[in-house]
Amino acid sequence: MAKSSIIINGADNIAVALVDLKKGEEHEGVVLLEDITKGHKFALRDIPAGDQIIKYGSSIASAVRDIKQGEHVHIHNVRTNLSENLEYTYNKQDCTVKKVQPRKVMVYKRANGDVGIRNELWVVPTVGCVNGQVKLIAETFKARYGTEGFDGVFAFSHPYGCSQLGSDHQRTKLILEKVVHHPNAGGVLVVGLGCENNQMSAFREGLSRLGAIDEKRVKFMICQDESDEIEAGVAYLKQIADAMKEDVRSEADMSCLKVGLKCGGSDGLSGITANPLVGMFSDYIVACGGTTVLTEVPEMFGAEQKLMNRAKDEETFRKVVRLINDFKDYFRRNGQTVYENPSPGNKAGGITTLEDKSLGCTQKSGSSAVQDVVFDDGIITQKGLNLLNGPGNDMVAVTNLAAAGCHLVLFTTGRGTPFGGFVPTIKIASNTELAFRKSNWIDFNAGAVLETGFDVQLKKLIDLVADVVSGKPAANEVNNTREFAIFKTGVTL
Repeated sequence: MAKSSIIINGADNIAVALVDLKKGEEHEGVVLLEDITKGHKFALRDIPAGDQIIKYGSSIASAVRDIKQGEHVHIHNVRTNLSENLEYTYNKQDCTVKKVQPRKVMVYKRANGDVGIRNELWVVPTVGCVNGQVKLIAETFKARYGTEGFDGVFAFSHPYGCSQLGSDHQRTKLILEKVVHHPNAGGVLVVGLGCENNQMSAFREGLSRLGAIDEKRVKFMICQDESDEIEAGVAYLKQIADAMKEDVRSEADMSCLKVGLKCGGSDGLSGITANPLVGMFSDYIVACGGTTVLTEVPEMFGAEQKLMNRAKDEETFRKVVRLINDFKDYFRRNGQTVYENPSPGNKAGGITTLEDKSLGCTQKSGSSAVQDVVFDDGIITQKGLNLLNGPGNDMVAVTNLAAAGCHLVLFTTGRGTPFGGFVPTIKIASNTELAFRKSNWIDFNAGAVLETGFDVQLKKLIDLVADVVSGKPAANEVNNTREFAIFKTGVTL
């Protein structure tokens, strides 16, 4: 018989409903005083006002009034314990990972030593003014020549590249430069207008600093310099496509992968099923000698000390502290409350406080050591688990992960979302009901761990990722859902 509720940690004073529970029923030795919706919490014993609510073995809130055994524990009777100013200490945790033999996959090996899991032809605008043109160029090329011999032609539009100052301008420029160098692209046409802040000459210099430019596979066009920019763009794409036509997949192993870790539309089961499963997958990739990347800095608040204790050394610990404090400063500069989280959808799904959300969210990172922290001006250079600066917003976070070099993103969700990034975005449902109801969005059902256990589902997830890496399309690719968003923090002229 399937379990109806779960106590996650022996120290917990709450349990989580795995299905809708009814008043008067007995679960975990407790008679419920009210209905408890799936993903929500109930008290295992009387909790006096001021006492801590313990979940995952850690405090997620304090009671604002007496809570009776069997009563619903949620936003109406608890509050966050978090404050804006915290002191951190480094208590190094042993995070040794035993090496494993990695699975074989089929990838595209690039001339510079990188590997790609797709061989796509991309059209990238330096400025939002030419979004319409890049789409027309891609559509015209596909209609005229098709996509035989490679994995598709895609234009990535965005609203920036002009009327930006300081860090916003530099971030836009750097994100786009990283995209042009992404190994999932067999070739890229960069399209500018001509009068924008993000001038093509400076853009090309930035590209060169990130790595050598293959002139056969990366072309540049300024629309104001062409009498017919659509025809000129199509001609450039044809030249690039000709350079890509001999590209074929060859065997490698999973140590070559960089995998982004993201959640969106989380619910009360995300931290029980999907996120721990992805954490086990992250440990597997690290054990293979590969790379995983965790972002969503505001959803580390409340769990940051656990991540800090996993830093490989003092220097990395200080980077994690900077990552957290810089993002808190960003909130304060804009007059916002640091702990204004979780979202309405999270709360409806059973997540009560930011500590509750963060302790569940960070489980995607598994248990391996934090090897490095990547800020806006950096790139991934270290194998193993990395932390990446950026917000929790789905579109921005996945764009950041992909631009940093991730070949694909594992995206867990409890509420469901059709979203996908410009790299394969594998959707992992926290519950079986969502996986079946939205099978057109969802790639994998992590809710099944409640029936089979984690080991069985981990093997299945490894198999799925290996298949996607080797060419099987993720649901977002089937649906052609490929979003692109750049983080903005400053003034627009």
